Amino acid sequence: MAKYRKNRINDAMTAECAQIVREIKDPRVSGVMITVMNSDVSADLKFAKIYYSVLGECDEKDLAKGLKSAVPFVRSQLAQRLNLRITPELTFVRDEGVKHGAEISKLLREIAKDAADSAEPEDEDDDE
Repeated sequence: MAKYRKNRINDAMTAECAQIVREIKDPRVSGVMITVMNSDVSADLKFAKIYYSVLGECDEKDLAKGLKSAVPFVRSQLAQRLNLRITPELTFVRDEGVKHGAEISKLLREIAKDAADSAEPEDEDDDE
């Protein structure tokens, strides 16, 4: 399969899953702000990993259970919306990239603040 086709399928899966996740009525999922970040479909199109990120605090175990129980619904909706011969088996994976990026940004700000504090202006005595 050509790489551009796999990329198009990944993009279509990401867009459709983002819409479908908003339609899930399970209270473990519907009460949480979920963003579908990316999807990765295998070369044979039989398996797909859906990477998601969560805004705010939530019970991660309950959310994972809710998403796992919603997989048949999401798969059926994908089958209706995407024109694929085989609808892939879905696995939801939490994407920690955003959280990790925020932590790195915080550390860099602290380093910059420490560097600014340690670089005090030197007093020069001009005896002219």
